[in-house]
This record gives sequence, C-alpha cells and structure tokens, in this order.
Amino acid sequence: MSKEQDFYQLEKNIILLKKEITDLEISEDPSRESKIAGLRGQIADEWAKISPRLTATQIVQLARHPQRPYTLDYIASLVEDFTEMHGDRRFADDPAIIAGLGFYKGKTTAFIGHQKGRSTRERIARNFGQPNPEGYRKALRVMKTAEKFGFPVVTLIDTPGAYPGIGAEERGQAEAIAHNLREIATLRVPIVIVIIGEGGSGGALAIGVGDTVMMLENSFYSVISPEGCAAILWKDQSAVAQAAENMKIRAQDLLELGIVEKIIPEPPGGAHIDPEWTFKSVDKHLSQALKKLESKPVKELLEERYQKFRKIGVFVEK
Repeated sequence: MSKEQDFYQLEKNIILLKKEITDLEISEDPSRESKIAGLRGQIADEWAKISPRLTATQIVQLARHPQRPYTLDYIASLVEDFTEMHGDRRFADDPAIIAGLGFYKGKTTAFIGHQKGRSTRERIARNFGQPNPEGYRKALRVMKTAEKFGFPVVTLIDTPGAYPGIGAEERGQAEAIAHNLREIATLRVPIVIVIIGEGGSGGALAIGVGDTVMMLENSFYSVISPEGCAAILWKDQSAVAQAAENMKIRAQDLLELGIVEKIIPEPPGGAHIDPEWTFKSVDKHLSQALKKLESKPVKELLEERYQKFRKIGVFVEK
C-alpha cells in the first residue's frame, strides 16, 4: 500500500468501542442494553467522520480485513442443512472454493463461494482463497446439478484472483475460467452474485456471471489488484494509490458503470464490526433478488442475462 494512513489506524477507536460492546454483552449489568445502544451510537458517529474520507486503497484494505465475514460465515447464518460437495470428478478437490446445496428460505439453493481461511494453517490449506482449475470445475459441477433440478444458484465472491501457479496453468486454468463463463451464461436457473470482499479478476469472474450482481459497499471488484496494476503500468509500488483510484474499483463507481445492480449496506465501521447486521442486510437483498428472478420464464431470464453483459463496456463519444 502507499504511504497514506492505514485503514487499521483509522478504525482504532471503533475497535475499542466494539470491545466494550462485546464485554457488556456477556456481563450481568442490568443497564447493559442502554449502554450498548449508546456505544453503537458512538461507533456510528465515529464512522460518519471516517467514511467520507476513505480513499480507494483504504477501501481495498477494508475489503481484505482479516475479520471480515467469509463465505462459510454467510452460509452458517443464512442456510439450513448445507451439504458441501467435493471434487471436480477429474483431478481433485479445491478447498479455496466452497460449493454445495442447502435450504434458503425453505427452498433448496446452490451456494458457491471463495473461502480464504482464518488461521495461518487454514489460509495455507485454502490457498488464501485463490482457486485452482479444479475449484472452478467443482463450482460448475454444482451449478449443473442445480440446473438439472431447477434450484437457484447463489455465489459469494471474495478472492485476490485465480491461482497463477505452474500446476494450475498445466491443468488448464485459463480454459477452466473460459469454460465456466460460457456454461454459466446459459444456465437455465436464476443466478445471484454477491461480492462480499475482494473481487479479483478472472478468479472472481469465473463464478461471477449471473442475473443480478450485488456487492457490499466496502468490497471492491476489479480486473487486477491495485498492486498488480501499479507493477505493470508504473513499475512502481508507490503508484498503488493512483492505480486504485484510476481503476474505479469502488462500489459506487461500479454501480454507475452498470457492472453491478445493487450496493448492499454495511454496518458503521464495516462488515467485520457487526457480522450479524451484515448477514441480515445480505439476507434482505438476496431474498428480494431471488424472488424477482424466480418469477421470470427461462427464456426471458437468459435473454436479460445476455443483454446485461453485452451492455457492459459500451460507450458513446460526443
């Protein structure tokens, strides 16, 4: 990152206030409810001072926050009886991608998402949320199963990008991503995409084709990381802040460009400050999107999906 102030320095007071709330929640103080409400008001006031001044690189740091909820956290909160499916039936299982079926609002739904891991051991095991080709093939296998039985598909995106290792390239990383793009584009069931953290390049796009694309307000979505862009275009890591601003990675920018349809609000301080608040916010917008899509005939669904992606990148010169 650049020499600008770290987001982690900016959130110090919010973290302290959050700790006070956590301590009160397990205390026997008879007035804890009113005290917690007061502390939450202080967090909101503190965030109101910080959020308008956040730079693009600070948004990137917030999207990468180690305490931010991951795919399995959302599944645990929103989905009942989730059954994870493993393996791509060709090579191996990829722990960087979670895929399976569960009940959402009483209906069987396929949930697929990137998983980074919390501890060092888990992060290594899940390859820091960077999928190999077998991960994308597993995701498509679950999507095809959902299509066969008429189940809607929800994908949760949070990855720095597809894994660029030699083994991944030897097993057809680019082909796996391209194949997913083609196949998902014609999937005959509703697909809702939610960007919950990082949306990095083809690593995100390989499970990011859908009828409705939403993103949390402090997530980002880009063709490359700001660090990668600075290294390629400027050959200088001091240009990361400039790269992040020029790439238009913020949720509001992407909404205006027509790349996403909806921005999902986060609690004051970000998703990691109040995960339960975040889960409820995602739940509300996800259920609305699915309800709207499930009422459409398949032919109309596919045509609108096609037109949606055809419009991206179209511009008129005056």
